[in-house]
Amino acid sequence: MRLCETDGLSDDQAEIIKAVRSFVEKEILPVATELEHADEYPQEIVDGLKELGIFGLMIPEEYDGLGESLLTYALCVEEIARGWMSVSGVINTHFIVAYMLMRHGTEEQKKKYLPKMATGEIRGAFSMSEPSLGSDVSAIKTKATKQDDGGYSITGQKMWLTNGGSSNLVAVLVKTDEGADSVYKNMTTFLVEKEPGFGETAQGVTVPGKIDKMGYKGIDTTEMVFEGHQISADQILGGEPGKGFYQMMDGVEVGRVNVAARAVGIANRAFELGAAYAQTRETFGKPIAEHQAILFRLAEMATKVETAHSMMVRAARKKDAGERNDVEAGMAKMVASEYCNEVVQDSFRIHGGYGYSKEYEIERLYREAAFMLIGEGTSDIQKMIIGRALLKEYKLG
Repeated sequence: MRLCETDGLSDDQAEIIKAVRSFVEKEILPVATELEHADEYPQEIVDGLKELGIFGLMIPEEYDGLGESLLTYALCVEEIARGWMSVSGVINTHFIVAYMLMRHGTEEQKKKYLPKMATGEIRGAFSMSEPSLGSDVSAIKTKATKQDDGGYSITGQKMWLTNGGSSNLVAVLVKTDEGADSVYKNMTTFLVEKEPGFGETAQGVTVPGKIDKMGYKGIDTTEMVFEGHQISADQILGGEPGKGFYQMMDGVEVGRVNVAARAVGIANRAFELGAAYAQTRETFGKPIAEHQAILFRLAEMATKVETAHSMMVRAARKKDAGERNDVEAGMAKMVASEYCNEVVQDSFRIHGGYGYSKEYEIERLYREAAFMLIGEGTSDIQKMIIGRALLKEYKLG
């Protein structure tokens, strides 16, 4: 199809994306709406993605992964989200934890976790947020207190963990008292091991159950409660306390590229559904696609999909080049999520009354698109990041 094509891909990249697209067509699209309405975990789909090597896509070859780029990963996510956005969520948090390990982990931590993450045997989740805070990460209360034996005891409550139940390794941001003058230097990321499932999943770690959500179904989103969880200093990401905030922000940057890719995938699917419906539905003696109002709407939808895709690709390529991409990732995430909502809404309107029926796929996309506006930072947060960075660049004098 014409939309969402990417120039300059290698043969390997093209082959991987083709394989994922084929998997989406055969294994995801036919069952997505039914599984989503049942809020059922897509175990067979996840097993298929493991076989494709998606869980190890960006993990270096020396740790048994495919050693691919962020761009390849983002384009795969775009394809998967086109099929069912929830499935892309299964791999996103896993990928962020793997990325944080690759960038910041000690050699021992990389050897211990990355090979098993590449096969999907170890499934990652990451946790910043808490019940009483949203975008203000500096206000976290969950605390790791140093013990006499050099280990730590973690107590507190975390919120909004994607894969909180199904994961067995969670990167958790907590407060540690490092005596630093900045709150941002008194935070540490711990690698917490647990059993998959709900209830008490490790000593002092409880995952109460799934949070019931408007959309983003089929995947577990949970709280995580720590009550004196004993953990050794070896489980500090990178081995050194006080660096957690910066490690997490690095992870969120690639996460924003990921959410942009998801939003593009949803928007692309919404356009396809709108274009197809507009050619089969007739009013006043002709297909509604021939009415100028619908034709104009389709043209605007396609242009928004292309714009968002291009910005997402640019942000991924910048990160792959080893450059900071906070501005580009923020712009891509903001534009892709806002445009995704607009495109889905336009497709919904093209469908008329049928769009409101659970029989039609657009109803599911309508609920999924809303999550793109808040996942990995709202548009307002992106604007703050973009605006502050630009003022530094364009400073007078």
